[in-house]
Parts: sequence; C-alpha cells; structure tokens
Amino acid sequence: MKPKSVKESEVIMTHLVLPQDANPAGNLHGGVILRHIDTTAGVVAKRHTRGNVVTVSIDRMAFKQPAYMGELLTFKASLNHVGRSSMEIGVRVEAENLRTGEVRHTNSAYLTFVALDDNGKPTPVPPLLLDTPTAQRRHREAELRRELRQRERALEEGREPHA
Repeated sequence: MKPKSVKESEVIMTHLVLPQDANPAGNLHGGVILRHIDTTAGVVAKRHTRGNVVTVSIDRMAFKQPAYMGELLTFKASLNHVGRSSMEIGVRVEAENLRTGEVRHTNSAYLTFVALDDNGKPTPVPPLLLDTPTAQRRHREAELRRELRQRERALEEGREPHA
C-alpha cells in the first residue's frame, strides 16, 4: 500500500452552538462536543482508508474551557499514528465568540479508529508518510500514548505489562 501524508486526510469542520446544544445557562453540553469530535475524527480515518472505520476509543478528553450558545466551534483533526489496521487521530476544538472575534482552545482529544473490511473484520490501512517535523513529533507522542494504552489494557486483563 502506498503511504499517505497527514495533509491528505486532515479536516477542519465547524458547528454553530444553537439553543438545543446548550443547557439552561447557555453552556454547551459535553456530549455535543463529543459527538462532533467523533464525527470529525471519523472523517479523517475514512479519508485515509477510503473504507469503513469504527471508533475504538477516546482518551485524554480534556475540557479546558466552556463553549457557549452562539459561538462557532472549529474542530481541527489529523492523523498522528497508523498501525496495521488502527489509527490515532488528534482533534483540537476552538470556540470563537462571533461578536468579539476571541478564539479559545476549549477541548482536545485523541481517538483510535480501526478500519474494517466488508465482513466487519480489521483490515490493513495505508502507512502514514511522516513528511514534516510536526507529523514526526505527533507520531512519536502517539507511540508513547499507544504504549500506555497497551500497558493499561494488560493491567485490566490481569496480565503483566511488557517493559
């Protein structure tokens, strides 16, 4: 399979926070952000594989600042790491106050997706071309997160994690 660059699959999506997205105080519901993060990351995974993908996990979801009704959310997502059939995608969320122009980093998350064949079984994905210093750094950081996830999984299963 021919390697693909991060640029080939990265996406930027937006969502205007409407009354149905917010609680009575005007704060955006966390579940709305999660849904859009998952959708945005899914588009990146699908663009990379050009096939069926499913969410396996969301980790390190950080709610840094609230977003409010009437603000424009921008979801910036790109591939950080590609395994045999899995992919880690990072998503950064920013809220823009459309009256003042102020932009705040509100959320970040890392999601893992797996590519599936027509029978619903994991299938290989194109390798990731690490053609920029940013792509190389994000890949190294994703490798560390992957190792942590594997250790946590081993401990949950009562196995001794590999050193």
